[in-house]
Amino acid sequence: MNQDIKVLITGSSQGIGKAIAEHFLEMGYSVIGIDRQGQSIDHCRYTHHQCDISKYESLPEIEDVGILINNAGTQNENDIEVNLKALIKVTEKYGMQKHIRSILNIGSASGHTGSEFPEYCASKGGIVAYTKNVALRVAAFGATCNSLDPGGVLTPLNDCVVNDPELWNEIMQQTPLKRWATTKEIAQWAYFLTVTNTFCTGQSIVVDGGESINFHFVWPNLEH
Repeated sequence: MNQDIKVLITGSSQGIGKAIAEHFLEMGYSVIGIDRQGQSIDHCRYTHHQCDISKYESLPEIEDVGILINNAGTQNENDIEVNLKALIKVTEKYGMQKHIRSILNIGSASGHTGSEFPEYCASKGGIVAYTKNVALRVAAFGATCNSLDPGGVLTPLNDCVVNDPELWNEIMQQTPLKRWATTKEIAQWAYFLTVTNTFCTGQSIVVDGGESINFHFVWPNLEH
């Protein structure tokens, strides 16, 4: 039964992480959340640990993790420490267990394009390489490891641009699908890559509405 499989999600109190946790609960799984913020999900199959993943000594002891989703992240002066180094520590602690079935790292399209702040891009780019490293090692358990790298997502953190008509229009000019993803859509991708998928591994899947493939080809007599 699904509820016998432990799903561990970091950064589960809001945004993408909360949406992923709620989706797995809807699908019948037992979910364990880790977040520096307090519990925001009330469910009989949800357990919450409040701690900062960059404070390695405070990480709880959790055995028999079946699915690990590294979602916790930040966009400030601690990008490398939280987005990359802490993700590595969490993975090495919980993901290298014999019960592991799948590991998913939530990265960013910026790790491929370099289109955001320097340390943020570097931290997310590091996830791409680390994902391949982990995939090689957990293959011995028959497990997969991939990264899900979103572009723009409609979360409160992004309200500063979503609610600015001028900035939003500029962003939409770069986005072929002319919208950003909802947290539910990212949660569905997370479920697909960790549950439905059993053979794709070591890959970084960009989900950004086509923003990273947008280009303007200049050539004589070419219709634009």
